[in-house]
Amino acid sequence: MNVVIRADASLLMGTGHVMRCLTLADALTAQGADCQFICREHQGNLIEQIRHKGYRTHALPVVAEAGLSVRGTRHPAHAAWLGSSQEQDATDCALILAEAKPDWLIVDHYALDARWERALKPCYCQLMVIDDLADRPHACDVLLDQTFGRHAEDYRAWVPAGCQLLCGSQYALLRPEFAALRPYSLERRTKPQLRQLLITMGGVDKDNATGQVLEALRACPLPAECQIKVVMGSTAPWMTEVNKQALTMPWSTNVMVGVSDMARLMADSDLAIGAAGATSWERCCLGLPTIMVVQAQNQHKVAHGLELAGAVQVVNDPEEIPDRLPVLLNGLLSSPTLLAEMGGAASRIADGRGVATVIQHLEG
Repeated sequence: MNVVIRADASLLMGTGHVMRCLTLADALTAQGADCQFICREHQGNLIEQIRHKGYRTHALPVVAEAGLSVRGTRHPAHAAWLGSSQEQDATDCALILAEAKPDWLIVDHYALDARWERALKPCYCQLMVIDDLADRPHACDVLLDQTFGRHAEDYRAWVPAGCQLLCGSQYALLRPEFAALRPYSLERRTKPQLRQLLITMGGVDKDNATGQVLEALRACPLPAECQIKVVMGSTAPWMTEVNKQALTMPWSTNVMVGVSDMARLMADSDLAIGAAGATSWERCCLGLPTIMVVQAQNQHKVAHGLELAGAVQVVNDPEEIPDRLPVLLNGLLSSPTLLAEMGGAASRIADGRGVATVIQHLEG
């Protein structure tokens, strides 16, 4: 099976789209598929990281923002994230696809819609779209939205009648180590405690929510023996400032970059303070209780659904971190059983088998 994946990372859009596509590519490759990537050279891209994993990656230049859409036509709300017009992007991709001749084209990009997909129709056999927004038309054979609480009906008006809709957190694209560590992680949560605190505010964290969290923690009565681990992406712009801040924390605080064993790190943690992005499903698979910070408008649905399920407690805006975070942490420290209840609720949302299920649909 030949597969081409169109996805981007940048300081603006973060790394989650590329990372979940890499997870899918790794699983497909393990079953004999040949996978390639097409990415634009946005500031904060992950092109070299993708290549380092052994995937041929075609780099497209970012062009002037002028002319992002054809005059008089509706364009996606996130059109500015593309770094070109859809028409230019389709033209660039067509040259690559003509050589690759993919059985499947997979696209994970909020700035692309049915116009791009139809323009490239002669260049691929089948198309899968990965989305979270349900806000624009698609011309695809399969659509995947791994959001908890998402229903196929949310996309009926946006896709062709014959499109397969894979909606819900049971399809979450998680690396195999999360399913492998799930039994261990769930077992250790039967005796709730707060000794290992994990902070992971996304691969980029362009607004430095990490620094705000660390500062707010100073007002929290964490146990003296508590250890704090902070995970940041290699392109995070506030890295230097966070490292300096970590040195002055009242508790042992370790800033980690380029983490390759995130599943183990989460499994060994008692509580996470994290962004409402793709790592939400990783934390759920491992039953990791979370205080979730909403950093973008499109994250409110995820956060609200997980909060209703009892899996997380929510800070609805980074500006609320100084006041809201100490209140939530004080509540958890005074009622350790709440950690166990949150972990149990989280574990029922994703089980780590989503990739295998998705691949079955691609092979079928």
